[in-house]
Amino acid sequence: MERSAPGPKAIIVGAACGVGAAVFWAAGFAAARHGITAGLSPFDIAFHRFVWAGIVFLPSVLGAGLRVLGGVGWGRGLALAMTGGPGQAVVSAAGFLAVPLGHGGVIQPAFATLAGMLFAAAVLKERLPTVRIVGAAAIIAGVAAIGSEALTTIGRNGILGDLSFALAGVLFATFAMLLRLWRLAPMRATAVVSSLTLLYVPIHAAVFGFGRMIAAGWIENAIQVIVQGVFAGPMAIYLFARCVVLLGASRAAVFPALVPAAAIAIGFLVLGETPSVTQLVGLAIVLVGFRLTQRA
Repeated sequence: MERSAPGPKAIIVGAACGVGAAVFWAAGFAAARHGITAGLSPFDIAFHRFVWAGIVFLPSVLGAGLRVLGGVGWGRGLALAMTGGPGQAVVSAAGFLAVPLGHGGVIQPAFATLAGMLFAAAVLKERLPTVRIVGAAAIIAGVAAIGSEALTTIGRNGILGDLSFALAGVLFATFAMLLRLWRLAPMRATAVVSSLTLLYVPIHAAVFGFGRMIAAGWIENAIQVIVQGVFAGPMAIYLFARCVVLLGASRAAVFPALVPAAAIAIGFLVLGETPSVTQLVGLAIVLVGFRLTQRA
C-alpha cells in the first residue's frame, strides 16, 4: 500500500529524484543522437550503454549465484536482456540515423506508455478507465503529427526512423511488464541484463570491430560511457526507484512524462537542434495524453 501523505522532506527529495531520472533518460536520447552524428553505429551506442555497467555489476551477480543468475534465473534473465538490453538500445539508436532528436525523444516514450497500457489490460488484467483510453488516443494523435513531418520532410527513411523508436518503446514496455509480472527489482534486473551483455563483447569485436569508436575519438566515447553507461542506465533507474519509495508509485509515474520535453530541451541547449513547430505541437498533444493516462 502506498503512503498517503509523504512528509515535506520526502516530497522534496522524491521530486528531485524523479526529475533527475527524467533528465538522465532524456540525456540518453541526446547522447545517442550526438554519437550517431559523430560516426558511432547503433551497436557502438548499445555497447557503451550496457558493457561498462556489466563490468561493475558482474561481481554482485556472481556473488548471488551464477547458477541462478543473480537470483533472477537464466530464462528470465535472457528474456529481460532481449527486451530491455542491447537489442532495444540498437533499435532505439538506429532511429537517429534518419530523424532528429525531437522524434525519438517523444515517440519512444509515447509508445512505451501505449504498449504498457495494452499489456496491463491484456496480461496483467488491469482495468482501463475511459480517461486513460482518451489519453492514449491523444498520444496517438501527437505521434501521428510528428510522423507526418517525417513523411513530408524526410520521406520513407523518416518513417522507418520513427518506426524504430516505436518498436524500441514497445520493447521497453515489454521489459517493464516482465518486471511487474515476475516482481523483480529494477536494479537487480539491470545488473543481470548488463552482466549478460558481457557475452556480447566478443561478438561485437568480431562482427563490427572498434574502428568507429576509435575514429570518433576519446572525448565522444567518454561522453557515451558517462551518459549512457552511468546516467541514462543505472543512475536513472536508481533515482526513479528511490522516487517510488519516497512518493509512491502513482505520484512517481508523473516524472517519466517529463522525458519528451526534457529531451527536446537538451537537444536545443546542448546539440543546437531547434524543434520544428510540428514537433512542438506533437509534443504538447502527447504531454496532454500522458497526463490523462496517469489519472485513475
